Amino acid sequence: MTFHEIRLSIAAIALGCLPMCSYGQTQHGSVKQLFVPGNRNLVVVAHRGCHEAAPKHGFARAPENSLAALEHCVAMGVDMMETDVHMTADGYLIIMHDATVDRTTDGHGTIAQMTLADIRKLHLRQNLGGYSEPPTKERVLTLEEMLRAAKGRITLNLDVKEAIYAEVVDLILREGAADTVTIKTRAGIASPPLAAIQPFAQVPFVPILDARGSNVAAVAEQQASQKKPVAFELPRMASSDLSAVAAVAQKNDIRLFCNTLGDGFIIGLGGDNDALRDPDAVWGWQYRHGISIFQTDRPEELLAFRSGIHN
Repeated sequence: MTFHEIRLSIAAIALGCLPMCSYGQTQHGSVKQLFVPGNRNLVVVAHRGCHEAAPKHGFARAPENSLAALEHCVAMGVDMMETDVHMTADGYLIIMHDATVDRTTDGHGTIAQMTLADIRKLHLRQNLGGYSEPPTKERVLTLEEMLRAAKGRITLNLDVKEAIYAEVVDLILREGAADTVTIKTRAGIASPPLAAIQPFAQVPFVPILDARGSNVAAVAEQQASQKKPVAFELPRMASSDLSAVAAVAQKNDIRLFCNTLGDGFIIGLGGDNDALRDPDAVWGWQYRHGISIFQTDRPEELLAFRSGIHN
């Protein structure tokens, strides 16, 4: 065991006594437990893992979508890690946000034109990558490796970046991980209730409500009309439209999921950087208006905010 692994183990044990840990389900890694209908506990979803520094927990920055980013999330008591999936030229599912390896690694190329062996030679760059960030010892993970590292410890929110949902769900089922992940894709007013059709019916499903040319609440009604999704992910939308969507979610006992990345997805309200200055004005406002699942680049600060409102 390396020094880094020992430090993570010690941190995980120490965090077990913190009040905020009682509100997450990271020890079980179960979506059913985490997204209980009617449960108002705030759920923390780390965008591409815990890649930002977490000084209160003693963690430096980690490469996005890396094993280190997952381990930091587990040790901190984060409920869910959002991560991204692409497919290599030889059919392997790997964890990476972009269609190329250029931003996040010390290599170059398009994933769809590279083999897994090509990918294995690369090193992930620190934090969000870019040429100014140094390469680290962290390597690109396969989805299989990510599922095994997370199982029983933390849930995963899989953002599948290509039309490879069948392959992703097949691997999830083969790994016995159907209750440890959520799958999501966009749903518009003309989309059928996606949670009821294959392959989405086989795993916890979260439609991203696409309101282009239609009403967000109407899309939510359509997506809740047959098998219920475990949550609705909100698009960028006006704050004035939230009450109607929240009413649909409450009527159907479905949780609301919102991004606070960048400027945030509730227009004019602000995002993570604004929440660092005034967490109640951003996270608190949304929580009071029906949103209970937050995807953030600032999980340490959101965990502290959660601890305050649930005590």
